[in-house]
Formats: sequence, structure tokens, C-alpha cells
Amino acid sequence: MATEKELSDFLENVERRAFKQAVYAVRNEEAALDIVQDAMIKLAEKYGDKPAAELPLLFQRILQNTVHDHFRREKVRTTWVSLFSNLERESGDHEDFDLLESFAAEEGSLAAESTVDKLEREQVLAVIDEAVQKLPTRQREAFLMRYWEDMDVAETAAAMGCSEGSVKTHCSRATHALAIALRAKGIFL
Repeated sequence: MATEKELSDFLENVERRAFKQAVYAVRNEEAALDIVQDAMIKLAEKYGDKPAAELPLLFQRILQNTVHDHFRREKVRTTWVSLFSNLERESGDHEDFDLLESFAAEEGSLAAESTVDKLEREQVLAVIDEAVQKLPTRQREAFLMRYWEDMDVAETAAAMGCSEGSVKTHCSRATHALAIALRAKGIFL
């Protein structure tokens, strides 16, 4: 059973990595902050009594589910907005009234993103994901732990059961392979 201090220390240590992960997933810092906060609250409320060793995996699952919930809510909002956009004002003065024209989307939100930008973002993320998936297993593991989970070399080496030098080699090879694959697809990062 994790003590309050262990739970608090765990949440403090995972906060930055979880935020980076959420920002990468939703591409909105404010939404990412809400997602991480919700995930932390769920962990503390529902799983705070679990052993400290189980907290990292539980938190990752909760975080992923919270990100998925965010996208589901966005889909529902988008559906309602499109339904409202078909409504016409009954006033005789403004027969061509469009409800969407009277409400501006918040700057930086997914709703404000143009269709072209959204499609381009989704395509680039799909290409990056595909390139990461094609990496050899050890390179992919090292790359994701170091740059996705923001683990240091020693933590990654311990998790992978190899030397720190091996982690560095795997990461170097992975970044080079990704750079080549993405350049071949016309993506320059």
C-alpha cells in the first residue's frame, strides 16, 4: 500500500512527463493540463491504496484513457456544432443567419484549426508514428523511454536491462533512422 508521501512523490515526479505526453497527444497545452490533472485525481481517488510499485502502470493507463475521453468529448462537441450550424434564425431580418458565424472559436483550440491544418497535422503524426513503429524493438523502446517518457539514460538502462552505453547507441540509431525516414517522406523537423 502506497503511503500519502509515496503517492505525492510519484505524482510530483511524473507530472512533467505526463504533461509532455498529453500535449503531444492533444496539441493543446490547456487541454493537456486538464487531462493530467484529471488523471492524477483519478489515480489518487481510486488507486491511492495500491502498492507504490503499481502506480506507474496504473497512471499510464489512466492518462491514456483520459486522453481518449478528451477526444470523445471533442467529437461530440463537433457533432453538436455541425447540427447547430444547420439551424436558421426565424427572424425575417436575418434569413441567412448562421449560428457558427456568431461564435468565434477560441484561438489555439482544435475548433479554430482549419480543416487543412488538421488534416496536415494528422498526416504528419501518422507518418511519424509509422516511422517509430518500423524501428527495431530495442531502438523503439530506448527512443520512447528517453524522448517520450523523458527518462534519463540510467533509468532507461535499468528499465531495459542493459548498459547506459547500449541505451545511447539505440537512441542514436533510432534518431538517425527516423530522420532519414521522415526526410524521405518530405518532413523536416
